[in-house]
Amino acid sequence: MRGGGLLVAGTTSDAGKSVVTAGICRWLVRQGVKVAPFKGQNMSLNSFVTREGAEIGRAQAMQAQAARVEPTALMNPVLLKPGGDRSSQVILMGRPVGELSARGYHGGRQAELLQPVLDCLDELRSTYDAVICEGAGSPAEINLRRTDIVNMGIARAAQLPVVIVGDIDRGGVFASFFGTTALLSEADQSLVAGYLINKFRGDVSLLEPGLDMLKGLTGRATYGVLPWRTGLGIDEEDGLRVSQHGTVRESRVAPPYGEDGLRVAVCAVPLMSNFTDVDALAAEPGVVVRFVDRPEELADADLVVVPGTRGTVKALGWLRERGLADAIARRAADGRPVLGICGGYQMLGERVEDDVESRAGVVPGLGLLPVRVRFAVAKTLARPVGHALGEAVEGYEIHHGVADVRGGEPFVVDGEGRALDGCRVGAVRGTHWHGALESDAFRRRFLTEVAREAGRRFVPAPDTSFGELREAQLDLLGDLVEEHADTDALMRLIEDGAPTGLPFVPPGAP
Repeated sequence: MRGGGLLVAGTTSDAGKSVVTAGICRWLVRQGVKVAPFKGQNMSLNSFVTREGAEIGRAQAMQAQAARVEPTALMNPVLLKPGGDRSSQVILMGRPVGELSARGYHGGRQAELLQPVLDCLDELRSTYDAVICEGAGSPAEINLRRTDIVNMGIARAAQLPVVIVGDIDRGGVFASFFGTTALLSEADQSLVAGYLINKFRGDVSLLEPGLDMLKGLTGRATYGVLPWRTGLGIDEEDGLRVSQHGTVRESRVAPPYGEDGLRVAVCAVPLMSNFTDVDALAAEPGVVVRFVDRPEELADADLVVVPGTRGTVKALGWLRERGLADAIARRAADGRPVLGICGGYQMLGERVEDDVESRAGVVPGLGLLPVRVRFAVAKTLARPVGHALGEAVEGYEIHHGVADVRGGEPFVVDGEGRALDGCRVGAVRGTHWHGALESDAFRRRFLTEVAREAGRRFVPAPDTSFGELREAQLDLLGDLVEEHADTDALMRLIEDGAPTGLPFVPPGAP
């Protein structure tokens, strides 16, 4: 028996599709519905490794947690990882299958992936009572409709009802809803059941006349008005806005440093990946995290983090051009804490030999760790466990670089004390493991050491559980849907499909 389904589309990128999908998943599972998330094609540098060793978008892993199920490659069969302005690595069913330009992908390869994507969706629908699908960008990207495998292309092929989410905080939400609907073909419009407003501030009664007018213009209802909520901090595709060249544009940046607590500066390198690694630090009381792109912003930091990146060689050049490389080297010489994660760890080493991603050959690293990195064609995808600083730690690995450690101390060891990963020299540490800071006991021990090395008085809270905080955030999303959406109508959509007889909205109307 095929389970029900729903596609959550959006008027724009960052309209809130990811969090709304997660909220619906959490609401449904609390109703006793066996539910799974799905996104046919995701473009993101924030990825995750499943138990079977497949790479998927972190947003889908987060949505699986909201649904209280184990994430699998079926939930995100196609992942695109940008390597520059015009090309991306294509991940199919959790494994890299090549590098394609945007023209090459949309010019033919994408259309070939429609059937594998539909097969994954069918398999999920045969296993779960409901599958909540997330769209990408906008369904009204009419120049890409012919090869679409994530918005109306999959909705039409799988006959999924569609709810379009709009971010009212940006302004123009009514025009966005109307224009998005009007640009769709009549066949696509027939699946658009209605709308969902996200990030509303104020008195809903003032909005209601506009909702009635929108229904009069389009014949479609609004399924809810979700209020603005702060402190969600969950994994979206690109919650941090950083240009290809590393300039911070918009981010989940913390307020200026205060006098108390620990201060963490994260270098906003180009093509930054899995910046969610520092979310666990930001969750600690008394820890302030900022994303920075100038050397003077490192001066008052107690810890500098060099994060992962899809372009290690490019990021190295950027650090040098900006003067950040020299600032990090001065910190290391002064015995002040530095942490490199994945690509950041590789940059802290003596050299990087890359004939795979950048094809730049041998490039000198920052020389702060006795490590030499060679990029392999095969990508390492793993979910390792070990011990660091005497505490249990687990993480996940996503990298082409293979580290040859030639000194220092291992950062992560096995139960027998044998080296598993990473390197440490004084206050400089590096590891390939993403997500390690989510291990609570290890994070507390690490922050205690950082505070001592930085000469700060800081004692981590003994009871902070990142897992419990994440669950509370997902419950809040479920509450938002349950309390502010027409859940009866949403359930009917999921079970019965799109309403019939909805009018066609021609471009240019009214």
